[in-house]
Amino acid sequence: MKRNHSSRRHFLKTSAATLGAAAFGRPLILSGAEAASTAANSRLNLALVGCGGQGRSVMKGLLAGGANLAALCDPDQAMIEKARADALNSGGEATKDAQAYEDYRRLLDKASSFDAVLIGTPDHWHAHLCTVFMKAGKHVYCEKPLTHSVAEARRLRELSRTCNVVTQMGNQGSASASLRRCTEIIRAGALGPIREIYHWGVGVTASEGSAAGEDPVPPGFNWDLWVGPSALRPYKKDVYHPFRWRSWFDFGNGGLADICCHAINLPMRALDLSYPEKIVINVHDGKQVAGKAAVEFHFPARGRLDPVALHWQGSGLPPADVLQPLVEVYKDKIPGGLMILGEKGCIYTSHWNTGGLIRLQGEPRLKDVLHHEATRAIPESLPRIGNHGQEWLDACRSQDKTKTFSDFDTGGLLTEIGLAGVLGLRTGKNLDWDGEQMRATNAPESARFVHTEYRTKWLS
Repeated sequence: MKRNHSSRRHFLKTSAATLGAAAFGRPLILSGAEAASTAANSRLNLALVGCGGQGRSVMKGLLAGGANLAALCDPDQAMIEKARADALNSGGEATKDAQAYEDYRRLLDKASSFDAVLIGTPDHWHAHLCTVFMKAGKHVYCEKPLTHSVAEARRLRELSRTCNVVTQMGNQGSASASLRRCTEIIRAGALGPIREIYHWGVGVTASEGSAAGEDPVPPGFNWDLWVGPSALRPYKKDVYHPFRWRSWFDFGNGGLADICCHAINLPMRALDLSYPEKIVINVHDGKQVAGKAAVEFHFPARGRLDPVALHWQGSGLPPADVLQPLVEVYKDKIPGGLMILGEKGCIYTSHWNTGGLIRLQGEPRLKDVLHHEATRAIPESLPRIGNHGQEWLDACRSQDKTKTFSDFDTGGLLTEIGLAGVLGLRTGKNLDWDGEQMRATNAPESARFVHTEYRTKWLS
């Protein structure tokens, strides 16, 4: 394998220094001989940054797909040891020799030892880590949502278009045959005009600020580094780490940010959705308005496609008529998920856009979308991969950026859509949203959530 030998200081100076309230700055792009290069049949040397549960889970899949674990990086030594054990149990070759790093900057000092990076950290670290590793010429797989703020997502989208590396956001349902078949059916017009979409079973709220009190930081855990670009606060056991960070706006933005890149994935692709033009918030003083979805995304018409309203239910359930097709299948145990309603029929999927069910007018009940006689003639236009991580590995080996279905440009747009709803929640009002300009024309106070201010101690 041909690897990049640029020093950490060389590419960090053009990114971390500009990470304050402003943009990342004009990107330094490594290309040609400087960029990551992997032979089609070679084993990809992988670094895992962020060794929590999700990072370890994805890592195991990539090792099974032929990657070689070269390095582990996490501020918590206990997480590193869990990842090493998981890798060994997965049969990863040379795992016992994988180097361990507390600080990602020390890993960057050894950039020649790895070809690609899996980022499984909390959301507030995603944008910076993706940026520095992409600029180092490394292929990057990053868990969803791609970033913690709208402006970060936009910058990574722009960087990915010019950076000579393969990217993939970790919304694994993208690879499912269900999502791809549902997309083909909807694009073919089988459901007729679609104006309403409902999602339920996932809340939206998170907490501002920090928890009261303080506990001793566990040995081997660099709490200051874990907090990283966010505002420092005292460590509190079982409040932020591990995983509970999702419930704090400073780190994870709550349930909407967690699941938006899964649930909105199919509608965005099938209906050519881009930026919503209006966000309606039905949560006030922490309480959701009865009979209303917590967040409504209103998308404008797109050519011959009608305007669409996507109702993110939050607590409670959608109207009974929306759920009626599911009652016939699940009785009183209706699972959460997504319902796309058209004039000629409907499609239901899980939160991850898997397990798709379809019912057209005149049909008695929902049927498996993969075995639906009435839509059998609609051709398959999307490739069938079945494994999101394998798709990324194969693209890294072939150097073909077009082979990933959820690259940072696509995943970044999906992240922007979902985080526009988070903006409304944090601002506490309906937003007239200008997605191209990343601003709410009726709520300038929302700008502080669009462009995040960073604590720079760990960014250089």
